[in-house]
Amino acid sequence: MTRRSTRRAVNRASLNYLVFGVALSLALGTSPARADEAVADSVKVNAEAAKAAGEAKATSTKMKAKAKSKQAKAAKGGAVTEGTKAAPGTMPVKPDVEPQHVQVQHILIAFAGSGTRASRPMEEAKKLAYEVLEKARKGEDFDALVKQYTDDSPPGIYGMSGIGVAAGAGEYARDKMVPAFGNVGFAISAGNIGIADYDPQTSPYGWHIIKRLK
Repeated sequence: MTRRSTRRAVNRASLNYLVFGVALSLALGTSPARADEAVADSVKVNAEAAKAAGEAKATSTKMKAKAKSKQAKAAKGGAVTEGTKAAPGTMPVKPDVEPQHVQVQHILIAFAGSGTRASRPMEEAKKLAYEVLEKARKGEDFDALVKQYTDDSPPGIYGMSGIGVAAGAGEYARDKMVPAFGNVGFAISAGNIGIADYDPQTSPYGWHIIKRLK
């Protein structure tokens, strides 16, 4: 094909495109410039809609992740009522290395029929236990909470040695204590506060709010 033939073909294509554009604008009842603007506006609206949908999806994902996190904390006795703040260091943090010896202080919230002097129903005991846990987590004096609420004898302080570790002076072997003490006491860092829920095997006397002292 010669250069002249090529030029003619290009000119014909350009002319056809122009005719198509004019026909489209007439069909839309607007000028070619307005047709271009309408197309641009449509593209912009679609882009904004896609962006909004993406943001909504991201927000939904974030909320689901937050809800799962709260459920996980609640399952581990780490729940704190919405709107309250835990005092620094009170939330359960697993030690880098499980200690061989710990000292804990606890508040026992028992219920009628658990082999203690408590006369409250089980559901009432559970509700009270988590109310006391929240007070402790918010930084209220733990000694005062022990004196006010425990169904054990204040100050409720016990030393424990780990499994297979010789007990020191004033300590108890972990496997000689109610399992809840060791299960919580050895799983948190000093200063942290955890809770052992009632369980016929591991925590038969009720709910234990446990603070690791050292």
